[in-house]
Amino acid sequence: MVETLERAWRVVATGVSFALFGLGGLLMRLAVFPLLHLLVWRRERRVTTARTIIRLAFRAYVDVMRALGVLRYEVRGLEKLERRGLLILANHPTLIDTVFLMAFVRNADCIVKGALWNNPFTRGPVRAAGYISNGGGAGDGDGGDLVKDCIASLERGNNLIVFPEGTRTPAGGAISLKRGAANVAVRGARAITPVVIRCDPPTLGKGEKWWRVPPRRVRFSLEVQDDVTVEPFIHGSSDVMAARRLTEFLQNYFTGKYQGHA
Repeated sequence: MVETLERAWRVVATGVSFALFGLGGLLMRLAVFPLLHLLVWRRERRVTTARTIIRLAFRAYVDVMRALGVLRYEVRGLEKLERRGLLILANHPTLIDTVFLMAFVRNADCIVKGALWNNPFTRGPVRAAGYISNGGGAGDGDGGDLVKDCIASLERGNNLIVFPEGTRTPAGGAISLKRGAANVAVRGARAITPVVIRCDPPTLGKGEKWWRVPPRRVRFSLEVQDDVTVEPFIHGSSDVMAARRLTEFLQNYFTGKYQGHA
């Protein structure tokens, strides 16, 4: 009986959490960011302030979810993110991975799907924060302008968050990476800061309904790994071959780390 009631509460708390996310996004679009636009005229400062607001809001949001009993979380290696110009690559097991990462990364930039630019709950924050719009998507190939936008963001000192899978990991946990992230690393000659995200038991995966909560409270773990240098992949290779080799390496890297292997 206790377990049944506890699970029922987590269904309710999860619904409340999603409602709060939507209402928070709408409030920021209608009140916070219009006010920011009036008070801060310089675009660069306005973007920086908007990103700080989003980071603090996301941090508060994950703490609310923890307080409601929806989840527990831990972040290891957080000090490695206290730098500028990082290319942060992470696996993508759940719907709220972006929220978690952006709650802990200062001056974070990210690639936003074009549909979110017109979503009434998200378009205010993503536009105010100056995130990179994925008009056509870097996909598996060159992604020309998108790759250039990503490199330019890193050169400005932003910390760019990219999920190289392009979408959430399918049920079963088979990770499959696209080459867009490797193209950014190779052409920008940028080291990679990997973050391994785990969720136990699995929830909010691809195609999974939010109300199908697992039998016990989930535990999120974000582990910031040591940087991966790209020079060994670039040396003596074309950009295309270097990106291909780096993608293969990252595929094995994330698969092994996510499954708990060295």
